Amino acid sequence: MSYNSFGRVFRFTTWGESHGPALGVVVDGCPPGIELSEADIQPFLDARRPGQSRFTTQRREPDAVRILSGVFEGRTTGTPISLMIENVDQRSKDYSDVARAYRPGHADYAYDAKYGFRDYRGGGRSSARETAARVAAGAVARLVIPEVAITGWVEAIGGDAIDPAAFDAGQIEANAFFCPDAAAAARWETLVDAARKSGSSLGAIVACTATGVPAGWGAPLYAKLDSELAAAAMSINAVKGVEIGDGFAAAALTGEQNADAMRPGMAGEGPHFLANHAGGIAGGISTGQPVHLRVAFKPTSSILTPVPTISPEGEATEIATKGRHDPCVGIRGVPVVEAMMALVLADQKLLHRAQCGKD
Repeated sequence: MSYNSFGRVFRFTTWGESHGPALGVVVDGCPPGIELSEADIQPFLDARRPGQSRFTTQRREPDAVRILSGVFEGRTTGTPISLMIENVDQRSKDYSDVARAYRPGHADYAYDAKYGFRDYRGGGRSSARETAARVAAGAVARLVIPEVAITGWVEAIGGDAIDPAAFDAGQIEANAFFCPDAAAAARWETLVDAARKSGSSLGAIVACTATGVPAGWGAPLYAKLDSELAAAAMSINAVKGVEIGDGFAAAALTGEQNADAMRPGMAGEGPHFLANHAGGIAGGISTGQPVHLRVAFKPTSSILTPVPTISPEGEATEIATKGRHDPCVGIRGVPVVEAMMALVLADQKLLHRAQCGKD
């Protein structure tokens, strides 16, 4: 059985393939009465849209969203919200070789093993093109959590990381890399250009922080806020690792070092935390601190460098993937990680309201 839906109360289902006529998403469980138009969604799709610089795929898609249902007179009705994005720049002929050989690192072989056949045009359902639908759904989710501000950025490309001391949030939208460090962004231009020109690719680390999340969202066991975030991030194409807070680095700390010590806070505002090693989540429940997530994207598997592989008949061959591909898929992963953060938090807010009767 295949699952194409995510969420519990605020639930979304994506549909469509990379080279089909369109793709989209159905958002169910959105509260009624929220102002919503295409203009609320389009800026987030524009941030993810391909072809905006030489550092991303040159596929030219306007990614213009249409609201097909769930909105009346500019407000959500409480019924399913259907959003559609047309595909207008497919080049299926670029994938003729993919029909005859599996691309290492892609889902080609795994799809054949599971379904017995596959849509080889751009990877079909396994294509990162599917994430446009998530970004559209995430824009709706943000309207459910107006108290929360979500900011994502690229923290490293090809092992070259930003300088935390040089972090400048104003730089994130000032360059093609969603990079908060101007010096790192300049280095990455050379780095990504070299990978692109050589027909190779690079991995990246994307970080995302949500501020304004109140204490109390989440659950102790099977709907932990951190486990839901981890599942959401791991569902993104090309993601191979997720950290909450200090993540793996916490394993090198002592108990004293890892403790997020507390002091009395302002009246009615909860405790004042002296650290945030836990990433704003303790026992699966938000603490009121910023929720922090780091996501590792593997290098794009579609590369021009020939790689040994096999054909569907099991014969040895090699393949170099033609077409238009991101030399670093993590760059356009930033709006997707932000969207998944928003979708999880919207769901957790509504779950909290359902059980506890408050936001």
